[in-house]
Amino acid sequence: MTNLNQRSSGSSVLDVVVTGAGGFIGRALCRRLQAEGRRILGLSRGDGDVTDAGFWASLPSARALIHLAGRSYVPDSWREPAAFVSANLAGTQHALDWCRKNAARMIFSSAYVYGIPQQLPIRESDPARPNNPYALSKYLCEQCCEFAHDFQGTDVTVLRIFNVFGHGQRREFLLPTLIGQLDTHEIRVMDLTPRRDYIYLPDVVDAFVRSLDAPGGFNRVNIGSGVSHSVSDIVSALQSVAGTSLPVVSTAEPRHQEIPDVQAEISLAARILEWKPAFDLAGGIHDLLCGADHE
Repeated sequence: MTNLNQRSSGSSVLDVVVTGAGGFIGRALCRRLQAEGRRILGLSRGDGDVTDAGFWASLPSARALIHLAGRSYVPDSWREPAAFVSANLAGTQHALDWCRKNAARMIFSSAYVYGIPQQLPIRESDPARPNNPYALSKYLCEQCCEFAHDFQGTDVTVLRIFNVFGHGQRREFLLPTLIGQLDTHEIRVMDLTPRRDYIYLPDVVDAFVRSLDAPGGFNRVNIGSGVSHSVSDIVSALQSVAGTSLPVVSTAEPRHQEIPDVQAEISLAARILEWKPAFDLAGGIHDLLCGADHE
């Protein structure tokens, strides 16, 4: 992987610049890109601040930018809404400016922005109704991406990633929390009923890689499994793979702005990216617990 202090010129233009390379998705993505022999520059927090224009001015040219950097985690966004919107919007606009100057395509990592859905499965054409500051910040970034395409000619692919899980995820998320309880005497959760569309990290990585060869223009696609599972389903699948039968205790406490059910329509990703998930929920959990450590 190219070092930030190295510079490219002429035919040595990089294939991909990845921001947020030290994060949950970024680490796995950079390993995949390197394994394919692509010339990449992975940028982490220690390399600079993506909200600073000077940081972008120091970067070498590349054919594509995968923009993962930004503030994440919904509970934190409720505590610092202004910081989330400011950081994510500024970083994304600087990323788009860099793409325009370097004639590079932009691949933007978005999130679930639909709020409580009116119908299932959820299509990209369904209304966006962000119901937390993190989702709002991502949706505003999407508007910047669409503007950059419509008025500045930048090729952009927006990936709306549903509930990703995998190796290296911060422990506050559902799967790491549950896995951490497998060595205790019981499993405790707030609410067993909410349903989500869970997508395994290697499948998300594959979607980003395929986006590098997506058609030009502006593309906005859901990245999910196309299947919805409850928290109860997750607990059962996890215990089945782990070989445990721990009692499950639920406080039946709904979260703030809880969404009852989420299921992605993923046919557009199949058509535009030629992508579909390789793992179902059970397969992903089995790989997570029993497969090689991908870190």
